[in-house]
Amino acid sequence: MHLGSCLCRAVRYEIDGSLRRSSHCHCSMCRKFHGAACGTYTSMKRERLRIVAGADAITAYASSEHVRRSFCSRCGSSLFFEDDKTPEVIDVTLGTLDDEPEVKPAVHIFFADKAAWEDVPDDGLPRFEQSYPRETPPKT
Repeated sequence: MHLGSCLCRAVRYEIDGSLRRSSHCHCSMCRKFHGAACGTYTSMKRERLRIVAGADAITAYASSEHVRRSFCSRCGSSLFFEDDKTPEVIDVTLGTLDDEPEVKPAVHIFFADKAAWEDVPDDGLPRFEQSYPRETPPKT
């Protein structure tokens, strides 16, 4: 099990089991949502995530027709990414975990959209111009 929270700890969550799939997303929306060069997420089946405190502090923003990005309304921490095209999957921002995850990002996605000011060293990870297929939900 993994524990996570927002910066002010108003929102706290638990993830059942281990983490197995993680990515760095370089799209312009993730950059804005995170205020950073990329957003780093771990993907899982929604049923594995449980909000244990602060559900009332979570605000969702529809960043596109089928995508919602959730954050803490008190401190602004970026928390979750949800796509209506894969409702059984939720992406959790890796930086909000309270413990050190056993997973490391395995791929860069939307690399064609990376910021011009960002120099990404060759880390050996695959780089996809767009996304990998979300139609394939994680096995975890």
